[in-house]
Amino acid sequence: MEKVIDVSMQILKGMMALLLAGMVLLVFTNVVLRYSFNSGISLSEELSRWFMVWMTFLAAIVGVREKGHLNVDSLVRRLPVLAQKVCHVLMEGIVLYLLWLFGSGSWQQVVINLDVPAPMTGLPMATVYLAGLVFSVLSAVVVVFDLYKVFSGAPVSDVHTTLNIAD
Repeated sequence: MEKVIDVSMQILKGMMALLLAGMVLLVFTNVVLRYSFNSGISLSEELSRWFMVWMTFLAAIVGVREKGHLNVDSLVRRLPVLAQKVCHVLMEGIVLYLLWLFGSGSWQQVVINLDVPAPMTGLPMATVYLAGLVFSVLSAVVVVFDLYKVFSGAPVSDVHTTLNIAD
């Protein structure tokens, strides 16, 4: 499972690179066209905004996997290993609940905006809100896998709260 998640993260990083390249290409081309030819690509602003939203949510998934999000663990580090595990499980439980809240809200927005066309592209606005749903689901998979590692007793290195679990 670890290998599947690692490969998935590499795919997400590749998608982020493509989105960033598309964003740069759209904005740069639009600037050149506006200043040189007094015209522009009408959909470039909308698409680049959508690319930014998707890139941000994909990066947040990678951040969950790589433990890149802000985490204050100065108290937890001083606790015994068992207490660290308990704190970690509680924290991950709260994260799962918040991901569920965010995911259910994103799902509602996807459903509401399925028939709402974007002003320039005409694509459904649900496309934007789908990024939040994808983030919630994939982040939950990563969190559940981290919890599995804690409950299975496998050595866990650098789990959110920097557990110092002995081998």
